[in-house]
Amino acid sequence: MSTMWTTKLRQATIERIDPQDALPDNQPSYVASWIYVFGVLTLAALVVIIGSGIWITVKGAAWWHSSSVGHYVNSVHLWSVELFFVFMVVHLWGKFWMAAWRGRRFATWVTGAIAFLASLGTAFTGYLIQTNFDSQWIATQAKDGLNSVGIGSFFNTLNTGQALLVHVALLPLAVGVIVIWHVILVRRHGVVPPLDASEIAGGRK
Repeated sequence: MSTMWTTKLRQATIERIDPQDALPDNQPSYVASWIYVFGVLTLAALVVIIGSGIWITVKGAAWWHSSSVGHYVNSVHLWSVELFFVFMVVHLWGKFWMAAWRGRRFATWVTGAIAFLASLGTAFTGYLIQTNFDSQWIATQAKDGLNSVGIGSFFNTLNTGQALLVHVALLPLAVGVIVIWHVILVRRHGVVPPLDASEIAGGRK
């Protein structure tokens, strides 16, 4: 067997994820239910968030104050975040009531929950870097709360530069990695069936 790391990675991937599971051409009938749509809607909103966020990053955090196009892109970014959380919360609660950790899917459930928590931090830092009175008020109100639990020792809400770096570089990377891991686990174990449905081949209730 080849000692190249790329060969080992490919073999490990094939062993863990069947190509048919990675890119399926059919799904169980229960996937037609509306509750299964919100995971994809969350991903779609995330794509818009990343695209508009990159545009704002290239132009600068204060670009939207002086440009009508910037104002529009900033609005797209804001409302895609709002929709992202609406879709994610519905997806999260829907899977909770379906006991989505069944059938060796505990890691799938945990990565989804962690992605939600990481997204909260990303949204919070986004509000801190709006460079307006709203962001100033949020920063001053949040400062005492974070200081009371020790977070203020390494993260200062009044430091716009620090918040900008965390929002643009650190947290989006964390969210992206967790979401990709989550999707891989979904493809590996399949979508969770309803509680009263028979498990598809290869899984367990």
